Amino acid sequence: MCGIAGFVGTRPIAPAARRAMLAALATRGPDAAHEAAWRDGAPVSPEQPADAALLHARLAIRDPRPVADQPMVSDDGDVWLCYNGEVYGWESEAAELKAQGAVFRTTSDTEFILHAYRAFGFPALLDHLRGMFALAIYDRRAGRLGHLYLARDRMGLKPLVYGLRPDGLAFGSTVRAVLPWLPPEAREFSPEAIDAYLAHRYVPAPHTIFANLQRLENGHYLSYDLATGRADKVRYWSLPSAQPGAAPVAADEALDELRQAVDLRTVADRPLGVFLSGGIDSSAIASILATGGHADLGTYTAAFPGSSFDESRDAGEIAAALGLKNLAIPVPTRLDDHFARIVADLDEPFADPSSFPTWFLARETVKHVTVVLGGDGGDEIFAGYKRHAKHMRTHWRAGLRLPLPPAASLTGKSWGKLSDEARLPWATAYTLRFSGFTPAQRRHLETRAPAREVWWRPADSAPAAPLEQLLALDFANTLPEYILRKADLCTMAHGLEMRAPLLDHRWLEKLAGVAAAEHFTRPAKSLLARVMEPLAPLRLFERKKRGFNPPLTDWLRDDLRARLDGLGERLAARTDGQLRADAVQSLALAYYGGARHLAEQLLQLYILDESLGQLDALRKAA
Repeated sequence: MCGIAGFVGTRPIAPAARRAMLAALATRGPDAAHEAAWRDGAPVSPEQPADAALLHARLAIRDPRPVADQPMVSDDGDVWLCYNGEVYGWESEAAELKAQGAVFRTTSDTEFILHAYRAFGFPALLDHLRGMFALAIYDRRAGRLGHLYLARDRMGLKPLVYGLRPDGLAFGSTVRAVLPWLPPEAREFSPEAIDAYLAHRYVPAPHTIFANLQRLENGHYLSYDLATGRADKVRYWSLPSAQPGAAPVAADEALDELRQAVDLRTVADRPLGVFLSGGIDSSAIASILATGGHADLGTYTAAFPGSSFDESRDAGEIAAALGLKNLAIPVPTRLDDHFARIVADLDEPFADPSSFPTWFLARETVKHVTVVLGGDGGDEIFAGYKRHAKHMRTHWRAGLRLPLPPAASLTGKSWGKLSDEARLPWATAYTLRFSGFTPAQRRHLETRAPAREVWWRPADSAPAAPLEQLLALDFANTLPEYILRKADLCTMAHGLEMRAPLLDHRWLEKLAGVAAAEHFTRPAKSLLARVMEPLAPLRLFERKKRGFNPPLTDWLRDDLRARLDGLGERLAARTDGQLRADAVQSLALAYYGGARHLAEQLLQLYILDESLGQLDALRKAA
C-alpha cells in the first residue's frame, strides 16, 4: 500500500512542484518517500527540473526493508515500476521465473510485478495479478521516447488519477497529487463534475472535480507512447455474469475459492486485524479466518453509543462466538476541528456520511495493526441493498418512458421526483435510488439546466437478467467510486491498509456460475451461511440490516451550524455562479426549519463548500 505519482513529457517540472506532489501522498506512505527523475533522458537530482519522474510514498507491508522501496528498477535499468496495492498468490509464479533465470533481491510483490512485466509484457502482465493495484510502468528501452503504462485493478480498490496534455501525461493516487503538475491556467473546476457531485454525492469516473484531470476506470489500463503523444485506454476485465446453457458451478466449489481468497490476504509482514460490524459480510470473513487457523487476530468495530445504528454489541457477540478479540471504538459525538481534515483526506468533494466514522475507526485501528480485512462488496455481489428490490418492482416499465416536462423542486419529493424517474429508461433511473440531489432539485439549485440528468458511466457488461444489469451498474459506479474510494481514502489517511476478500476476481468468476437461486436469495447472502457455521446460533440472517451512519443530526445542529452563514454566497463564488446563492441558502434554512429529510443534502453542501475552498487555495499555489 502506498501513494504514487509521476509524469512524462516535454515540459520541465520544477522541483517545488514535484515536492508538492510527493507531499500530497505523505499519509498514504509514512515509511519511505523517493523520487526517480530525468531530463532529456538523463537522471537528475531532486533539486533540478525534470521532464519525467516517478514519485513514491511507501507503506511497507511486504518486505519492509529499504531494498524493497520504490520506484523500483529492473536489473538493466530499462524498466521502472511505481505501484500502489497488494497482489496475492504470486510466489509460485515467482519461483518459475527464478528457474528461468530471474534474480529476486526482495520478497516483495513489487519485484514480482517488475519481473512479470519483463517476462509476459503488457497487458498480459495483468492476467498474472490477483489483488488490488494502481501501477505505472515506465519502459525506457527506447530511450526517453519510451512507453508509460497505467493500470487500475479490476474492482477499483486502488485509485488512479491522470492528466493528459499535448506536452505530456501525469498520474497519481489522488487529485491533489497530480494538481501541481497542471499549469496554473489549466486548473479550472469542471461544471459537469460539480453537477455530477450534486447528483451522486461523489464525482463518478472518468471525471474529477478538475476539468483537466481524469480518473482511470476500474478494470482499465492506459498506454501512452512518448514518441507520438498518443494515449489508448482499454478495458481488460468486466464483471462476469451467468452464461446461458453453461453447467452450474457448485456452491461449495465457489466458497472454496472464497476461503482461498481470504487466506491469501492474511500474508503480511506487519500486524493484521479485521473490521467487524454486526452484519453478514464482515462476519463471514471473520468466520473463515477463525475456522482457518487465525483465531489470534483482533477485530475492530465502530461504536455509536446510545444510537440505533450501534452494532458494537452485536460485533462483540460475533467475535466472542468465534474466539476472537474485539475492540469497540466509539465514534466521537463532536466533529470539532476534524471536519476540515476529513474533507481534505477525502481528496475532492465526496459526501458519504459514513466516511466520518470510517475515518475515526481507521485512526484508532492503526494504533494496533497496519493491515485490516473488511467485508466491502457483499451487498453489490448478492444484491443486498433495499434499492435493488425496490427498483426491481418497477421492471414492468423497462421499455416505457414518459415524455413529462422537467420540474424544479426544493424538496425533491412528490411530482418532481416521479417525473424525473418516469422520463428515464428503467436501468438509468436506478441511479435515482441512490442519489444526492434529484434532477428537479439540481434545476432549482443551479443557474442553468444540468447537462445530464445522471452521470453514472455505462456498465462494462450487458447481462441478460434485469437484477444483474443493476449489479453491473453498481460495479461500474458506486462500488469503485463510492464504497471503495471511501475505504481507500479513509484508511490510507492514517497509513492503514484495507483488504477486501469478497472482491477477489477469481471468487467472483466462480460465483457467476452458481445457480441464480443459490446466488440471489431472500434473505440476501444466504450462500455465506455455509462458511459461518459457528455463528448459526446467533441467527444473523434474521436480523434487520443496519446502516453505518454518524450522529448527523447532532453535527448539523452543533458543530456545523456556524457554516450556514454565507454558505450560498460562498458556493456561488466558488462555482463561478453555477449554484444560486438564494437557492442554496433556502435549502439550508428549510432543513433548520424542520425539513429533516434534507440532512444528508445539507451535509453535501457543507462538504462541497469546504472542499472547493481547500482546492481553490491549492490551485492558486505556485
